[in-house]
Amino acid sequence: MDKDIHMSYLEFISDDEIVGLVKNVLDIGRSRMAKAEASFSKNVIDPFAALVESSAFGVDHETWVSSETIRQCQKTLQNHIGDLHQKILGKAAGWTDLGVGSVVDLVCHDRKLIAEVKNKHNTVTGGKLADQYYSMERLVTPKASQYKGYTSYFVNVIPKKPIRFDTTFEPSDKEKGIKCPKNELIRIIDGASFYALVTGDEAALDKLYKALPKVIEHIFQDHYGIKGYKVSDKEAFASYFTDAYGVTMTKV
Repeated sequence: MDKDIHMSYLEFISDDEIVGLVKNVLDIGRSRMAKAEASFSKNVIDPFAALVESSAFGVDHETWVSSETIRQCQKTLQNHIGDLHQKILGKAAGWTDLGVGSVVDLVCHDRKLIAEVKNKHNTVTGGKLADQYYSMERLVTPKASQYKGYTSYFVNVIPKKPIRFDTTFEPSDKEKGIKCPKNELIRIIDGASFYALVTGDEAALDKLYKALPKVIEHIFQDHYGIKGYKVSDKEAFASYFTDAYGVTMTKV
């Protein structure tokens, strides 16, 4: 990569920070894949499922093995994608990532905002949504809480529908048979809207997605030593971003 002509990937996070965070997730994924490939023949494979799946899906044995290996690694990597968003947002000016195990994921004391970040709308479902509400309520309403009066956000980075929203969080409390009380300090928000809230840039998430292929290519070329590496089918993958957020990627 020619450092003389390289422009910063994003405005709200340094190049070293975004490269480091993305590389950490890639490292985890590559390590998990290597372990899965090495241990594949040692695991007991369901021979009936393997035969039926390959026939039903119309794939040969080699393709089935590749698909099964990826499937075994997906859950691990998906968990870290959610963490990646939390860590990226925590690098924005005024924001702090409190890390795993804290009572809340992100905080901005200057603006009196806190956030719990989930990667997808169905990460928390059913009765656990009410639990999430009451957990947020305990943080922002008691006088003794360090976050008294803060606005608390429940962030669904990938929303159920490609619609932007920032509204009060009022999930059903099945034990009480009613909705949780409306409270302007307890809100639910989609990922694009939250990135905009954090950075002040309405297209921040859009720009992050557009920058990721460049960051990934840099990591593979300069850190993994795979010269000429390119992310393939970028346009095809970009269609999923449009499907998820209902917007066309920004030209940057």
